[in-house]
Amino acid sequence: MRIGIFGAGGMAEALGGQWTAAGHEVMVAARDRAKAAAISARVGTWAEAAAASEVILLAVPADAVTEVVAAAGNLAGKVLIDCTNAVGPGAVLTIPDQAARIALAAGDAHVVKAFNLCHVDVWRMTPPAFGGRPLAVPLCGPPEAVGVVSSLVRDIGCTPLNAGGLDRARLMEATMAFMVGLWFDGHDAQACFPPLPA
Repeated sequence: MRIGIFGAGGMAEALGGQWTAAGHEVMVAARDRAKAAAISARVGTWAEAAAASEVILLAVPADAVTEVVAAAGNLAGKVLIDCTNAVGPGAVLTIPDQAARIALAAGDAHVVKAFNLCHVDVWRMTPPAFGGRPLAVPLCGPPEAVGVVSSLVRDIGCTPLNAGGLDRARLMEATMAFMVGLWFDGHDAQACFPPLPA
């Protein structure tokens, strides 16, 4: 698959590395071209990376998303993965409904919220698994786009979970902020949930 990555920070490096290792063609666009080149030999502008890709990972700061999406040009038909987290001090959401905001800015792109619930170091694991159990990755978005992103989730050794339409992304964003607050306070947030058989 041809994947564009917007951004050259930790999430871009972690997921870009995983997908490159899985055999996908990755092209990176970022303000810092040297950092982009450290992730992939294929580097371009926002618009060049968008034009060359079927799927785009948005891995830029939350407050830069609309500017970057506008600079990318025509995104019609592209699957746009939103892994951003708009969280400020005290694990408070600073931009409510971030995924909906991105969908509005991206026009006819198919936005999927994904990969936003874990720290970047989890995405560097090969594979991300705990006690032999693969990490589950919830996906919110239109069904066909969720199907595309599901294959990318499997490629890094995780289990995709179809969590509903993009309207449910706001719940995932709020869950992320709540869980981060627990983790920062030293709690094992995963222990809040019983296993399915229970």
